[in-house]
Amino acid sequence: KSAQAKMLVEYVRNTYQDELEFLWKKFPQNAVWRRKDSKKWYGAVLTVPKNRLGFDSVELVELVDLRIEPAAMQNLLLNKAYYVGYHMNKKHWFTVILDGSVPNAELCKRLDNSYALAAK
Repeated sequence: KSAQAKMLVEYVRNTYQDELEFLWKKFPQNAVWRRKDSKKWYGAVLTVPKNRLGFDSVELVELVDLRIEPAAMQNLLLNKAYYVGYHMNKKHWFTVILDGSVPNAELCKRLDNSYALAAK
């Protein structure tokens, strides 16, 4: 796992006492975080080829999918480090490649927001 993925795993463990759930035998490196109370996912850590995000490369990248309020999506996507949710509802989820393009503090803040949105 990337340094940012490891940081997020530790952050979630320390903040929410949640662990990644590995749900797919076909994709053993992919996992989700789920709230204990609502049972809703608030994050997914996935490894996918870059072409799934619109790049001209099949290089594998690690990414995180997080929830967002639909009204905030357009402004978020103005930042080139953010993408519409990979393999999730593109209105309510966004994607970040875990390559350091988004600072750790900002990722944690966005993860906190995603956690709050999953309470509903």
